[in-house]
Amino acid sequence: MAEAAFWGLVGGLALVLGALIALIPGHPISKHAIAYVMAFGAGVLVSAVAFDLTEEAIGIGGGDATALGLAAGALTYFGGDKMLRRHSNSGDPDQDPMGIVLGALLDGIPESAAIGLTLIGGGGVSVSFIAAVFISNLPESISASAELKRTRPAKWILALWLGIAVASAIAAALGYQLLGDASDNLVAFVKAFAGGAILCMLADTMFPEAYEDSDKNLEVGLLTVLGFALAALLSTA
Repeated sequence: MAEAAFWGLVGGLALVLGALIALIPGHPISKHAIAYVMAFGAGVLVSAVAFDLTEEAIGIGGGDATALGLAAGALTYFGGDKMLRRHSNSGDPDQDPMGIVLGALLDGIPESAAIGLTLIGGGGVSVSFIAAVFISNLPESISASAELKRTRPAKWILALWLGIAVASAIAAALGYQLLGDASDNLVAFVKAFAGGAILCMLADTMFPEAYEDSDKNLEVGLLTVLGFALAALLSTA
């Protein structure tokens, strides 16, 4: 449980690192740079969803539990994100502090719970999945913190992301503790649930933002494939 919490915290601390990068005085991060990091991170996450979540879920509980989990995860993320956008004070959750918090939690909790799940069965932590979570958290935090620093002090922004990092550690610990003795079908369902939520987030958020913030779409596609290839290599190492 402690190991799961530690690795969940490692993934969440990327949010704090991203905030620190965005808060460097006199060095604004260009939208193109954020788009390229986001594209690379999205490719890493696609690989992690495919190999560390979906493939393992099929091997544990079969196709039925996996398909149900993927659908349930996607629907849960879709519903939560739709509610977030509807109740955002500014109409745009990326410009609203509470929207940023809830948006990061919607992404981070299933990712962190999945980190805990990778430790079930006595195996080691999935290096590729930790890398995927870490890399994908960076652009989200950088872009959001760049907006927040216009109206919020640096200490407030850092405390915000640190709180989410701690929540990520708790989610990873709970994913390990509560599902350690669960049935194969339930473990497969939860793994696939996390994969479905993450995949829906990628299609809804990371890919569109990467293309929107970059006028060099071919480079976005190339970086996505490179991220996928790196994670695939790590998952077989």
